[in-house]
Amino acid sequence: MKSLILSALLTATLAAAQAKQTFTGTITDSMCPTGDHSRMRMGSNDAECTLACISAHGAMFILYDGKEAYTLSDQQTPENFAGKKVTVTGTLDAKTKTIRVDSITAAK
Repeated sequence: MKSLILSALLTATLAAAQAKQTFTGTITDSMCPTGDHSRMRMGSNDAECTLACISAHGAMFILYDGKEAYTLSDQQTPENFAGKKVTVTGTLDAKTKTIRVDSITAAK
């Protein structure tokens, strides 16, 4: 009986850890994780700089929420939202700070 209760608690804990969440922030790149592109000056605006860092320097798209930067598992969809505020729905791996992306939409 104790092992059954322990198994149920473990399963519930794992399910909660893998729950989908919603994150709101700005799509930027791993070279400018806070979205401040003034140092790089690789374009006339944040979107252009983000795209330039991705293509020219091998940076990755990330989501910056004002406090934390999260790597995004989807590295194609964010291109459409470079430099813009978005809402990302997905599952967070807190250890690696990576969001397994289910969807990205423009923030309201």
